[in-house]
Amino acid sequence: MEFSNKPVVQKIIQECLNHDIKHIVFSPGSRNAPFAISFDVHPDFETHVIHDERAAAFYALGMSQTLQQTVALCCTSGSAVLNYFPAISEAFYREQRLLVLSADRPKRLINKGHGQTIMQHEVFGKHVKQSLSLEDTSGKLNHKPITDFFVKMQELPFRPMHLNVHLEEPLYGVSESLIQKEKAYEKKGIKDKVLSLSNEKIQSFGDQKILVLCGQGSKDTILKGALVDFNKNSNVVVLNENTSGMNDSSFVNCIDRALNSIEAKSEKKFVPDILITIGGAVVSKRIKSFFIKHPPKRHIAINKSNIGIDLFFRLDEHYECHPASFFTLLNNKATLLNNKNFKATWNQLDYLVKDRIPSFFHEAQTNTDLEVFHALYHTLPEKCTLHLGNSSVVRYMQLFDPVPNVNYECNRGTSGIDGCTSTAIGSAIANAEGQHILISGDVSFIYDSNALWIRPFPQNLKIIVLDNQGGGIFKIIDGSKSSKQLERYFEAKHNANVTDIAKGFGLIVYSPKKNKDYQEQMIDFFQDEKAQILVLKTDCIENPKALNRFFKYLNNA
Repeated sequence: MEFSNKPVVQKIIQECLNHDIKHIVFSPGSRNAPFAISFDVHPDFETHVIHDERAAAFYALGMSQTLQQTVALCCTSGSAVLNYFPAISEAFYREQRLLVLSADRPKRLINKGHGQTIMQHEVFGKHVKQSLSLEDTSGKLNHKPITDFFVKMQELPFRPMHLNVHLEEPLYGVSESLIQKEKAYEKKGIKDKVLSLSNEKIQSFGDQKILVLCGQGSKDTILKGALVDFNKNSNVVVLNENTSGMNDSSFVNCIDRALNSIEAKSEKKFVPDILITIGGAVVSKRIKSFFIKHPPKRHIAINKSNIGIDLFFRLDEHYECHPASFFTLLNNKATLLNNKNFKATWNQLDYLVKDRIPSFFHEAQTNTDLEVFHALYHTLPEKCTLHLGNSSVVRYMQLFDPVPNVNYECNRGTSGIDGCTSTAIGSAIANAEGQHILISGDVSFIYDSNALWIRPFPQNLKIIVLDNQGGGIFKIIDGSKSSKQLERYFEAKHNANVTDIAKGFGLIVYSPKKNKDYQEQMIDFFQDEKAQILVLKTDCIENPKALNRFFKYLNNA
């Protein structure tokens, strides 16, 4: 096969093969031509071409989170690489595996007035695990820095890494070469650390009220089994969010819904002696405020991260291990006295609140965001992946119990609205056999509209756009909702036509009959094999009022 004749490019191709990197997401350019030529001809790589670098990076993130593999990104020099930054920061805090291969101009041309030259070396700063810049040399190439770089990429915790390559012209030269996978790489760094606790430490959990809080991405069948067993103890309660993937009927799965119904005078009886947090980001602002106001006696974080673990500003212990090993150890060796029915305190509140929800929606609700999410909760197809837009979308969905066999995904690493659509598309492409659904706000959808340019557009992805003519979250949160600048600066009302934007990219927009309610519209949309996007208009004035009514109604439980 004819690969680029540049030794540095050939070595990188070789290491990608050795480390099982199969997907390369390209954005068109000239400086990255040696990579395009080489990856394109090799049968072990699948290449994807996406014009917009920001969309391309989130697309790669969606693939990586679904495949649980490293996905590579490759772009030309200059500002192109900067467009990767939003997705890189998201991947960093989500501990997702992205490899950035940025082509660069020769070092001698940088800051000399030549086009498409910026200071690309270490441009992502602390938001990548490692950066390495390489020279294009016709002499003997030093392989060790490249080999070491790829070895580090496989070590825990996973995070994006940046390989910047200064390439000389000519860029399109080729040579006949044989590049095939060498001896399989021994993945030494991926083994979990063995958890060891003294018997005294294990028994310290015995006569204590324990609360386990599940953050994003903690899903695991072994962990879930261990956590369900741990939760059988009456002094244990598990609080869970949809994005954790850890739902069980014995858990309290809607944190904000429950916290809303706790009276101020009764708050302290809901505070645990020991708080254990697992997984990544926690969506609920209320639970953060609750434990900052009422700190537990002891906070234990269990994850492989070395950042973002002191969520409540009082961290006592951090175990860098798989949470399943921690709970399995306690299940086997701890003596829990079960003389404190702490779980019943939380569960009784949760059951009372949950029982009031149907009667609330039996009353007339008029064109509101809340009504849309209630309808979605009742119409989601089985075994689908639901991608949630950020801000109000992910928060609304947390008000309803997770649907069994539905996988919830959301970009909660940095919680930005950029890239929600691109990430969902990448995930749907990576899991072509599964049904994917994205529900997005109108601002987020418009912001990431270049994602609709991606071809082929996955036929297994359906998008619901909640069109309330602006950033509805700012009419809900304290501060902005009472500001004189709300409409222009925070909510950012707009006149863009979401339907026209989608049709402009050649997508099929489902047009429901006006006499049908949201639930009927969704059922028809999900059954229509050709329809790709459903736009649901809601009343931006009524939306915050409906949410307030909902919380007040539940509070009377």
